[in-house]
Formats: sequence, structure tokens, C-alpha cells
Amino acid sequence: MKSILLDTNAYSAILRNQGESVLDAIDGVEKLFLSVVVIGELYAGFREGARFRENVRTLKEFMSDSIVSVADVNEETAEIFGEIKSALKKQGTPIPLNDIWIAAQCVELGAVLVTFDKTFSNIPGLRIWGQIG
Repeated sequence: MKSILLDTNAYSAILRNQGESVLDAIDGVEKLFLSVVVIGELYAGFREGARFRENVRTLKEFMSDSIVSVADVNEETAEIFGEIKSALKKQGTPIPLNDIWIAAQCVELGAVLVTFDKTFSNIPGLRIWGQIG
């Protein structure tokens, strides 16, 4: 895999020292993306916990690695979001809106999504870690 995007649960697995398989997925990639949507979900989770400052410091340190880039939402992302959301509605398989934004960014970037969330498998054309072979 040349580029990956970490879902919130994949980053959290690393943070909890339960992400050996995620670390294996990261090993050797050229580009690792963190979505602004994922970063927002992480900050929300940090605020609910007792270690906000420590978690923010760890996230910023992780993001300072030269292979890590923040994936912003733009007009192309919005167009892909609309396509995915419409396709899911037609299939009768809606998923949370944040997940659609994350999937749209993966499609836009040509990145593989590293996630433990099975709902992403309903998205046509999305390349998902563990399903790439």
C-alpha cells in the first residue's frame, strides 16, 4: 500500500497499545493521512476522558511524523460524499455521516482505509485494509 488513511478506531487502537496489526499496516507506506473528520472525532473522545492534554500531545507528536498529512475537506470531497451518500441510500445501507466523509476522502486520495468498522464495506469502490490482497 502506498497511502493509507487511518480511521478513528485504528488510531485509538495504536493509542491503547492494541494496534500491532495497524502498525504493521503503517510499516512501509509512503503517505499516511489523518482526516480532519477523524481528528475532530479524536478531540471529542479526548474531551470525554481524563487524559485530554496527554492525548493531544501524543496526537500532535504522531502528526509531526514526515509521512503523516492532514486530509482536508474540499469541493471534490463534497462531490464524492454526495455520490457515496446517494449510493448508500439507494442500497438501503446508510452509515454515519462522518464515515461517509472519511470514505470520500479515501476515494479522493486513492488511499486505503485502515479501520475496524465493518460499515465501510457497504461503500462501493472503497479500498479497505484487510480486504486488499
